[in-house]
Amino acid sequence: MDGTTSKEQKLQKIIELEKKLGEIQDVDVLLERILTETREIVHADAGSIYVVEGNNLRIKYSQNDTLLRELTPGEKLPYPSFSFPINETSVAGYVAYAMEPVNIKDAYTIPENLPYKFNKQTDKATNYRTKSIYTLPLKMSNGRLLGVLQIINAQNLNGDVIEFDDDATLYITHFASSTAQALEHTYLTLSMVRRMLKMAEFRDPKETYPHVTRVSEFSKEIYDRWSFKNNIPDAEAHKFRDSLTIAAKFHDVGKVGISDTILKKVSPRFTPEERAIMEGHTCIGANLFEPCDSFLDEMCRDVALHHHDRWDGGKTGYPGKFDHLTFIIGQPVPESEPLQGTNIPLAARIVAVADVFDALSHKRCYKDAWDVEQAFREIQNDAGSHFDPEIVADFLQIHDRICTIYLQYPDAE
Repeated sequence: MDGTTSKEQKLQKIIELEKKLGEIQDVDVLLERILTETREIVHADAGSIYVVEGNNLRIKYSQNDTLLRELTPGEKLPYPSFSFPINETSVAGYVAYAMEPVNIKDAYTIPENLPYKFNKQTDKATNYRTKSIYTLPLKMSNGRLLGVLQIINAQNLNGDVIEFDDDATLYITHFASSTAQALEHTYLTLSMVRRMLKMAEFRDPKETYPHVTRVSEFSKEIYDRWSFKNNIPDAEAHKFRDSLTIAAKFHDVGKVGISDTILKKVSPRFTPEERAIMEGHTCIGANLFEPCDSFLDEMCRDVALHHHDRWDGGKTGYPGKFDHLTFIIGQPVPESEPLQGTNIPLAARIVAVADVFDALSHKRCYKDAWDVEQAFREIQNDAGSHFDPEIVADFLQIHDRICTIYLQYPDAE
């Protein structure tokens, strides 16, 4: 590694990062940042994070600077989606099984007497050469295994691949251990979010966790594309996407306050008064986050309140400029002056596209699922009327990532 000054700078950076990571609220956003920052600290070309799901590890994030340089600026690598058992046969599986780190100088020359092997299939498919690998378990302060962090191909200042030396492993281990408290905080936040959403699902079976997860993931991907095109500073983008990932899940949480006679009505469809009462779920959801004590509260309120407002201010959009604080549960939402264009908060405009796409492409009690490409075309057709045309353009540009998320989080049978 570098000289003494560089060591001091790296340790100082780790201390500064600890504070920044402690401010992140969404666990997935935190995991992605941990991977990004760890790679940067030790100048690693690539890496992955795997999360524990039962007796398996599932890849959550994968990064590779060499492969990324081959893409158009702003594009991302294909969305990874695979899992494998926690056992001794794979490198990451072994680390999760043994709960100890593994440092490999060359993935292609792992001694035969070791239980784990390196799978070269991904390298062959991408024409990449994995060499040095450092893999360690990610644990909470109570010792619970959350996942596995794998850093690939350390590089010297000339860009040559080198092994992970003692300094590099010290930095990685120290940084990973220092994130334990932040990870614990975000997992507690996730548990609370899941409980609130489970309550909504009890009331409305359509509001399943896979549905809100897809809407959240779609929204985050749309925002990443939007923020890149609009040159949003990193600090601002990180803060926004962190809150958006959570806020998108609460878009329809206000349905908990709608009576079953209306909420679960299938046929005949709503009368005008029933529809106006149903539209009140936007106000109920917004009021759950009042008074707003944080940026996240404000975004949750805005998304819940305005994700049904139309870009063109059309009559089917709601609730418009109605004062949600005056809303009375069980009463219809009165007609109000439309809220339109960029007066609709950005987060709500993004979630509007994500939510409608997911509703179209999945079965509901009142309709069959649309073909995915048909759902894409419908979103495109509504650009400039129902939806912000810029957001729709960003959505269409990440077609493949949207499709992968669609497949990764299927509804339960």
